[in-house]
Amino acid sequence: MRTAAKPRDKFRLHSMGRWFKYKYVLLIRAKGGPAMVAMGFSIGLFVEMFTLPTAGLAFFLIFPLVYVLRGSVAAALIGFVFGKVIYIPFSFLHREVGGLVMPHRINGQWLQMLPHWLDSFIRFNLKLFVGGVIDGLVLGLIVYFPIRWALEWFHQKRKEKRQRRKEQLLPS
Repeated sequence: MRTAAKPRDKFRLHSMGRWFKYKYVLLIRAKGGPAMVAMGFSIGLFVEMFTLPTAGLAFFLIFPLVYVLRGSVAAALIGFVFGKVIYIPFSFLHREVGGLVMPHRINGQWLQMLPHWLDSFIRFNLKLFVGGVIDGLVLGLIVYFPIRWALEWFHQKRKEKRQRRKEQLLPS
């Protein structure tokens, strides 16, 4: 005999808060440790810095980078979202850095055949892309160490607190 399926509970806002807190705790206590979480966040931030000129296709670069560099996928996605928040102010910096690094004149047979508006569009996006890669790499390196140190500090405090609680529970 088949039993009836148990109906799902209604959606409750406080359960969402509990779910987010649960996912936060899982991320903080990740098996790979603070280095894995910090690496994932840095990868997500790095990739977001050049997503716009690639029409969003750079997002798919997160997964192989996380696998190769042994980062956390969840932290990479959080870093990616954080990068979306700070992208607009950084886009001006990307354009400037890209303009400094790229040559002023790019010669090529196919570039002479393009209409002026398309040539300008390609050059602008190329500057954004090159500048975004450079800025994203620097930003990812800058963010990696503070996140790693903060998570190590958090782990150490948690370990000390557990040790004190354990000593209190043990009879003298």
